[in-house]
Amino acid sequence: MDWQTHARALADEVTHPGSRWHPIVAGTPRHAFVPAWWTQGDGWVLRRGPIEDAYANRSLATRIGPLHADHAAENDRPEGRPTSSSTHPGLVLTMYRHAHLAEGLDILDVGAGSGYGAALLARRYGDKHVTTVDVDRYLVEAAAQRMAALGLHPTALAADATGPLPGEYDRIVSMVSVPHIPPSWLAALRLGGRLVTTIAGTWMILTVTKTRKGVVGQVERDWAAFMSARSRPDYPSSAVDADELDERDGEHVGTGRYPVLDIINAWELSTMLTLAVPGIAHRYRREPGGRHTAFMAHPDGSWARATAVGTEPPMVHQGGPRRLWDVLDGVRDDWLRRGWTPVLGARAQVDDDGSIRLAFGDWKATIPAPAP
Repeated sequence: MDWQTHARALADEVTHPGSRWHPIVAGTPRHAFVPAWWTQGDGWVLRRGPIEDAYANRSLATRIGPLHADHAAENDRPEGRPTSSSTHPGLVLTMYRHAHLAEGLDILDVGAGSGYGAALLARRYGDKHVTTVDVDRYLVEAAAQRMAALGLHPTALAADATGPLPGEYDRIVSMVSVPHIPPSWLAALRLGGRLVTTIAGTWMILTVTKTRKGVVGQVERDWAAFMSARSRPDYPSSAVDADELDERDGEHVGTGRYPVLDIINAWELSTMLTLAVPGIAHRYRREPGGRHTAFMAHPDGSWARATAVGTEPPMVHQGGPRRLWDVLDGVRDDWLRRGWTPVLGARAQVDDDGSIRLAFGDWKATIPAPAP
């Protein structure tokens, strides 16, 4: 099995020959960490090769809902959202570069997943400097076994990373997104330590450093998105029941000013909308003939449904305490007026409770922590 050829090709794609990461990626068998994964076809379909597909520079979903690909039969068709994956290798290295890793630093890898990322860290920086955690005990045990087979023995622990953490670290690198910074991360981060994560509902990469004057940093001029951190075997049921919202008549019905779009994948708009109203869940449906519908729902009971053909102005139904589509239109107004997204490069300050304050010129936003 000539996996080295595929690993070298992956290394050539995600880094360059002069990088110290190149021999690490080229020498690490990704297929050993992802012997099986899920792809989307007629629902979720189990894959066990070919081996070159395990070296594609993309994320490989390994767990759908509570069913891991390792435990699945060929005819299984799980429903639900991915709950674990082997992250896009190029994105893994992007997060490591933003973390400013270096020899001798103690590194916490949040979201062990398949263990491939922790293996890269352990090969480059040494077992004793790497700790990887995941909320799923099976993921941690499987990752540890697969790393051990390669002679790698970093600390691997089953733990809810948003709760108390085991130890103190110079670097915390999160491969899951969080709605705000968990206070436990701030407590575990040593003075001078650096933290890099993404924020749930946005495409922001946030890097901050713990200084004597507070935890400060910036939103990088880059973008990424990860699965949200979870504390249970699966995510809660979607807050957006498209079938149910299809039947509702809005308390407010009108014509929208902008075309319907798949909001969650419009990275600038979804980020700015989350900053305006955190916690909105989205669904998007495309139908024959160019008809498409966007659904939005918020835990406070607000909801919106916008339907149109192509780029025609949509018919919008809204209900609940807030007019979510109107908020989105306001965000689009501001985006068009500015001509750019002010969040990129924004200064960031993290308060003790994990809330994040952002500022760029006259633009300001706060990502709040939940009330105690």
